[in-house]
Amino acid sequence: MYFPNPAATLPVRTRAGGAELLPWGRRQKQPGKLPLGGWARLDAIHAGRWDRWFPCPVKLPVHSFMEKDIEGNSHWYDLMAGQFIQGLVARDDAEQRVYIVTIAPERDDTLFERWPRILSSVG
Repeated sequence: MYFPNPAATLPVRTRAGGAELLPWGRRQKQPGKLPLGGWARLDAIHAGRWDRWFPCPVKLPVHSFMEKDIEGNSHWYDLMAGQFIQGLVARDDAEQRVYIVTIAPERDDTLFERWPRILSSVG
């Protein structure tokens, strides 16, 4: 699923072990009060900038993801077994959307401005 698609959804792992699809972020012309975009920077979350939307960390059970480099070229990456992308579910009254949590790339010579936060399941 590509973010520019206004119908874009992402799977969110439920407590029962299944997954439900939630709207992925919010685009310019979409109604609502939640933040525009589809990503939430980890440092902004830690700084409390997402607190007003009652953020809830979630696991996004996907097998691969695409990220664009600083030149706009698309690159696909596979996740290994047990890995997941961290998401954040934000809420405003009845509005609920999921955002991908991102971090700054660890290397200075990277071609990417952001990177999804990839974690591993324990046990």
